[in-house]
Amino acid sequence: MRVLVTAASKHGSTEEIGQAIVEELDRRGIVADFLVPEAVRSVDGFDAVVVGSAVYAGHWLKPARDLIDRIGPDLRDRAVWLFSSGPVGEPEPKPDGDPADVDDLIETVGAREHVVFPGRIKREELGFAERAIVRALRVPDGDFRDWVAIDAWAGSIAAVLTGAVVQ
Repeated sequence: MRVLVTAASKHGSTEEIGQAIVEELDRRGIVADFLVPEAVRSVDGFDAVVVGSAVYAGHWLKPARDLIDRIGPDLRDRAVWLFSSGPVGEPEPKPDGDPADVDDLIETVGAREHVVFPGRIKREELGFAERAIVRALRVPDGDFRDWVAIDAWAGSIAAVLTGAVVQ
């Protein structure tokens, strides 16, 4: 069993989520490889694929959308899971709900599931326009990623792929 994990990330936070998914799959005995979307040329040799993207202005990043456009039909022949990263804040991350383009992406690839994980905001990493948006929306700085939830989700993928019972 071999899994491709790929994630589009603007400032590295979503890529770190992808790497954590790879590590959890590896811990559970599944061979997993991480590639950025631009480096994925084919999904030949992979039994399953996990695709993720940071969400900006309610949409997945272009490299992730382009990947789905490029190899979407090939993904329909595999088990596929999608994740988004981007809402921030406590106690309730904002914005809530799925990104605007996710329903189309799920349909294109026949994804089994899509989850949204809270993200991270480090104001010093943002460009001028991003800082203006964050300020206008009163988005708090901080790392809101839930590593326990991310590992649990990767574990549920491993359980499906190995035929284990999910508790």
